Amino acid sequence: MCDMLLSRINPIRFAFFFLVIALVGLLVDNAYYQQVLILIGINTLLAVGLNMLMGYAGQISLGHAAFYGIGAYTTAILTAKYQIYPWIALVIAILLAVAIAVVVGLPTLKLSGYYLGMGTLGFGMIFNIIFREWSSLTGGASGFVGIPSLSIGSLSFESGRNYFYLVWFSVWSVFLICSRIINSRAGRALRSIHDSENASMAVGVDTMTLKLQVFVLSAAFSALAGFLYAHYISFISPGSFDFLMSVRMVTMVVIGGMASIWGALLGASLLTLLPEWLHAFSEFEMVVYGLVLMLVMILMPQGLTRGILDIYERSREKYRK
Repeated sequence: MCDMLLSRINPIRFAFFFLVIALVGLLVDNAYYQQVLILIGINTLLAVGLNMLMGYAGQISLGHAAFYGIGAYTTAILTAKYQIYPWIALVIAILLAVAIAVVVGLPTLKLSGYYLGMGTLGFGMIFNIIFREWSSLTGGASGFVGIPSLSIGSLSFESGRNYFYLVWFSVWSVFLICSRIINSRAGRALRSIHDSENASMAVGVDTMTLKLQVFVLSAAFSALAGFLYAHYISFISPGSFDFLMSVRMVTMVVIGGMASIWGALLGASLLTLLPEWLHAFSEFEMVVYGLVLMLVMILMPQGLTRGILDIYERSREKYRK
């Protein structure tokens, strides 16, 4: 029952989600709350892309923050240094992330388990070093400043409300795309790879191609998130795309619930709000993340989304009795 609730395409659910986004954008006027909601939306893009790779295809990545950084640095360099139109820079950033994902994915996706995790970890570390050391292009450890704001004609996205709608319309669109994939033949093949890659190959599934395709898709979503982050903050630095960021992304997926795009939203919301709630423990950020992850895995091993649905189902059964 839980699997049906989490995976079935429901137009009413997406229409309701769209309505909630519209209403929240209208009702929230406070600049701080708008900023938090925008960051939740950007983190949701990161989490849902990684969830497609980890939750549905069963392939772990510990270096996905690199694609986030590629999207951010590509648009920053093209728009601030070369005055290229930001929306053209977005296309270039996504294409560059896709090309790098293909180059990296072809050899690393032949690995599995811990070996795949270590391979992607090395990839992420290499790009973080590039962001930090290629100072003439990226600004180095001091960061990159002067990233222009976004606009479409006379419509400017400098205001928090307009940027909120831009980010969350992107989230809504990505959710719709992912739902279509999940409920297609390719989505069923991805879940079969997650359960048993050898069995999938035995029934004729081209596992390598599918793994590469979902790896590329998750890289494209991460690059989109990097683009939105760079133009919202207007300043980026290598620290935003390091190993800790990759750990945060994995934690968002695991806490929210693997193989659930709505779980990605829940996990991203929780992990974005935690630092806001726990300012006093900022020096122990990794410790706090570890404790939260341990508690969720012990109490709700399938993540918060499925755990909440299980509690709901049990309460309904008790009520019927």
